[in-house]
Amino acid sequence: MMLNLLIILMTYILMEGITWFTHKYIMHGIMWKFHEDHHDNRKKKHTFFEKNDIFFLIFAIPSMVMFLTGTIIAEYRFLIFIAAGITLYGITYFFIHDVLIHRRFRFLDKLDNRYFRALRRAHKAHHKHLGKEDGECFGLLLVPKKYFKDSNSVSITSKK
Repeated sequence: MMLNLLIILMTYILMEGITWFTHKYIMHGIMWKFHEDHHDNRKKKHTFFEKNDIFFLIFAIPSMVMFLTGTIIAEYRFLIFIAAGITLYGITYFFIHDVLIHRRFRFLDKLDNRYFRALRRAHKAHHKHLGKEDGECFGLLLVPKKYFKDSNSVSITSKK
């Protein structure tokens, strides 16, 4: 039981690094065409979905395969807990990135604290670059210290 929880926790923590690497070198690299509309509104079609949403599948499919494999093959039961860590990080990513930062859903608009303001500032710094080069702040949960400075001046609920 404790080992399984440790596997989930370690996977969750590792996902921040995997997300940073994927965002910097895959999304802003060879798969930029799928991520570009997320940075540049001029490239967006007027639909709810973005091409960038394909990355949900890139993370979800391996997790689903691990859940299935761990359920069917007893020797690979540990994969269930790795998949659980990936899934929990995915849920976190959805709430932080799509709900709190980009406000694609507006049910947490009143949530406001120093960490979320710093996180939003870091994400704005990332999005100030319309091209795939010269980016910064590629992670999700780890926010560089400089974005905590003056974080009281930007509200998480602001539109901009």
